Amino acid sequence: MSELDRFKRYTVTSALPYANGPLHIGHLAGAYIPADTFVRHLRLKKKDVVYICGSDEHGAAITIKAKKEGTTPQEIIDKYHTIIKKSFEEFGIAFNIYHRTSSPVHHDLSKEFFLNLYEKGEFVEKESEQYYDEEFDQFLADRYIVGTCPNCKSDGAYGDQCEKCGTSLNPTDLINPKSTLSGKPPVLKTTKHWYLPLDKYQPWLEEWLLEGKKNKWKTNVYGQCSSWLKSGLQPRSMTRDLDWGIDVPLEEAKGKKLYVWMDAPIGYISATKQWAEDNGKDWQLYWKKQQNEEDETCLIHFIGKDNIVFHCITFPSILHAHGEYVLPQNVPANEFLNLEGDKLSTSRNHAVWLHEYLEEFHGKQDELRYVLTSILPETSDSEFTWKDYQARVNNELVAILGNFVNRVMILMHKYYEGKLSGAGLNDRDLNAEVIKAYSDIEESIETYKFRQALASLIDLARTGNKYLTEKEPWKTFKTDEEGTREVLENCLYLIGHLGRLMQPFLPNASKKVFGMLNLDKKVLFYDEEIKFGNGHQLNAASLLFEKVEDDVIEKQLQKLAKKAEETAAAKPVEVVPAKENISYETFSTMDIRVGTILEAEKVAKTKKLLKLKIDTGIDQRTVVSGIAEFFEPEAIIGKQVSILVNLEPREIKGILSQGMILMAEDVDGKLSFVSPSATVGNGSVVR
Repeated sequence: MSELDRFKRYTVTSALPYANGPLHIGHLAGAYIPADTFVRHLRLKKKDVVYICGSDEHGAAITIKAKKEGTTPQEIIDKYHTIIKKSFEEFGIAFNIYHRTSSPVHHDLSKEFFLNLYEKGEFVEKESEQYYDEEFDQFLADRYIVGTCPNCKSDGAYGDQCEKCGTSLNPTDLINPKSTLSGKPPVLKTTKHWYLPLDKYQPWLEEWLLEGKKNKWKTNVYGQCSSWLKSGLQPRSMTRDLDWGIDVPLEEAKGKKLYVWMDAPIGYISATKQWAEDNGKDWQLYWKKQQNEEDETCLIHFIGKDNIVFHCITFPSILHAHGEYVLPQNVPANEFLNLEGDKLSTSRNHAVWLHEYLEEFHGKQDELRYVLTSILPETSDSEFTWKDYQARVNNELVAILGNFVNRVMILMHKYYEGKLSGAGLNDRDLNAEVIKAYSDIEESIETYKFRQALASLIDLARTGNKYLTEKEPWKTFKTDEEGTREVLENCLYLIGHLGRLMQPFLPNASKKVFGMLNLDKKVLFYDEEIKFGNGHQLNAASLLFEKVEDDVIEKQLQKLAKKAEETAAAKPVEVVPAKENISYETFSTMDIRVGTILEAEKVAKTKKLLKLKIDTGIDQRTVVSGIAEFFEPEAIIGKQVSILVNLEPREIKGILSQGMILMAEDVDGKLSFVSPSATVGNGSVVR
């Protein structure tokens, strides 16, 4: 019995996508495929589980999108809610309900939550100075303000969070802030808001998160939460001066709206209420504390790492302050998925959009599920490439899983007209491998190690191929017809188990398997016996998967390249203003030389740093450089660079760095080397 089995029912959520654009594969890998796999697994155990999601329709990103497109927020959310919902349905994400936060039931519940906390005196009311755009005559919500992050110094950080380093921010933390409306620096103006005192809840949060650590929360989640707690939590405003969103239900707060991270997570609850009403259920059983501990509900949030603070700090604090609701048992957040050596970027159109994939790869949902599951960014960022997609489909799905099923089915029809004798799985070693696969997959899924679970599934198919190759039924049929039948029927039972175990990962392919086996099953639960009677007739063999040809992959790579060219041509270059003038004498003190990178390696326990050994012509020296996110160490060995050689040495992560290489940074933060156009001697002076 696993730790999860002690719960009576399960409420599983996936992050609510913003209804301001379509879905891409990074979204799938972050919050939807892992949750869908987990939910399908629970359902196979006949657990009472409700899987909840919906469109987040009140974020500032919605109004920004509307302004850019010259339309209304309502038209934006209606457009993208439809696109997102359709994509999820076609891809096969098995939500019980996909709702939306613009619904009346959600508005009403969000107001109820606010009033509950207000009447208990939980909010801190205070006037503060908030950024105001004088040209547009309005206060600026967090996402209407961008600037330089005070933590990582990257540009383009928002007023509530830096998406590059993940730091939670307040607008006044930003360096050189500017309004996204006018593009001008905002001014500070006094306004009144209602704050959630996170500092008051910090002792409770520390204790609760420690309990989460005992419950085996992922290290990346617990580590990020610990970092925020060490910095000390501050009160967070739960209201905003906006013209789009849910009205603050107070007479004195006319014109103000609820902060989106107050209302959005409540969307999980309001969606459950709607589902319960539609299906004759009691929604409170899935969200509220029960008197009997044996009647407890397990709440699990699947999200991406950029939402950790809201699901592990803000929303739990709201639920705790309310007092009637269960708290998350786990928040298995994933890191980010990159694409073809670069970060996924909606602004640069550098993405594989789900609706486009579904149009171009008709019927290939399971192939994408498989590839993304095999590379899920579970504890660190990972990367999707089209060549890897091709290799995994061809070398694993086709050559291992599909090949095993096809060989066995063809041989059974060839030798025995597809009719079974009714015997069971009569190989002890093979049966032991099947039992082990069930155990390993269950443990891996229930500890949120989906890559490991999928590997166990493919290993079982490998076992089948190995068994078939060793037994060589194509050689033994003429001399030992019964022994050959036993071998092939053992393989058929193994295929039945594979079909069942495939259901959380490859739901469409599992149905094909059941069809070939002539099992009248839409779902084969874990506790059901797999048994074929004497004379059971198999259906015709068909291919589970097809090879992905080179031209298909080349087309996708060309498509990405074309998008990059079009985006670069359309996007105006934002030039950083020049710094204050310096004298020639000051500049002449800088000694910049051409050097060659001799060695490069990643600095342990860092994401951004490379340790370089550079021949400067003067000497060979070590330089620590923050370029690891953009370059692989082995790819830059032999590269000529410009290096400032008379920079005062500095110790970085225990390594003495003796200089700085010069890099060019574009508007998206991507780095490129400042190098001579032709090879020159090391030590050549850059003037």
